[in-house]
Amino acid sequence: MLGLYFHIPFCAAKCSYCSFYSSPTSVAQMDAYTAALCKKIQACQSETIDTIYFGGGTPSLLGGSRLAQILNAVRTQFTLADHTEITVECNPDSIDRPLLQALHTAGVNRLSIGVQSAHEDELRLLGRRHTYCQAQSAIKLAQSYGFDNLALDLMYGLPGQTTAMLLESAEQLLAFQPAHLSCYGLKLEEGTPLFRAHPILPEEDEQAETYLALCRMLAAAGFEHYEISNFCRPGKRARHNSKYWDFSEYLGLGAAAHSFYHGKRFAYPQDTEAFIRGNIPVLEEPVNSFDTRAEYIMLRLRTAEGLCRTDFEQRFGDFSPIEHTLLPLQAHGLTICDEAGCRLTERGFLVSNAIICLLV
Repeated sequence: MLGLYFHIPFCAAKCSYCSFYSSPTSVAQMDAYTAALCKKIQACQSETIDTIYFGGGTPSLLGGSRLAQILNAVRTQFTLADHTEITVECNPDSIDRPLLQALHTAGVNRLSIGVQSAHEDELRLLGRRHTYCQAQSAIKLAQSYGFDNLALDLMYGLPGQTTAMLLESAEQLLAFQPAHLSCYGLKLEEGTPLFRAHPILPEEDEQAETYLALCRMLAAAGFEHYEISNFCRPGKRARHNSKYWDFSEYLGLGAAAHSFYHGKRFAYPQDTEAFIRGNIPVLEEPVNSFDTRAEYIMLRLRTAEGLCRTDFEQRFGDFSPIEHTLLPLQAHGLTICDEAGCRLTERGFLVSNAIICLLV
């Protein structure tokens, strides 16, 4: 079924590492943006959807009443499947009782909270507005309102961070019994304040060992490692994000929102005011067979299941060139090839970009 994505660009401040599109917050602009989203929803073709995701930016800054207004418009225009997953990204400093009450009433059933670290010096380095104490309070408050499907974010590979420090942060988050953990390595994006500061990151080998140590810790805690950066308890995969990796279709609304819909890719410009004025998304060329094949390989190899032989052959034909390339890497502990297909191991995940380049 179709997934629905809303990009909420508003942020109270820009984190030092962030390169995502965002814009300053004002009440008038948030009201106008909400109205523009509702208008776009009303113009959509009526379809059945089973995931809704509010990303950003900081969607929780939009406030519970505006988010509920958008969800009401969705329910009017679309058919929601049973057990539709509805996710809202939140920063700990923007979580309060009115927000949680409004989201719970509106049917939101999954929160993604950007904790990032349990160490105050790391949070300051990243330019996060919250303290770890605030994050703890926000998580406990969300749980008190019945939000038991919590996804927490954690970052590794930070300047000065050791494996022990990262595992301590992970242990702190595990104490809350989250359903999901997203663990991302810091990437210095050109143009960000952190990039301009030229920090010294841990060596690649050290980051690799940190990643593998984290994988072992989460496996021991009962988490399934289902995608390079994502771990979950059984049955708690991020269903919306999984659409990106299994080549399902999704419709994105909002400034900078991307779509893969009816075989085409298109995106709205990174311009909040233009979206409010009603500008249409920029339509790209239909995805041709080579691009589709390359993107399918890239996305599927990010997942624990990897490339399914039967599915690949139904889509693109002969699987043997894929197997011929990946099978030799099995001797190095990087891949597993069997009757089902080929997939990367956790050590393979560490060099996934190089392996994918061999294929595409």
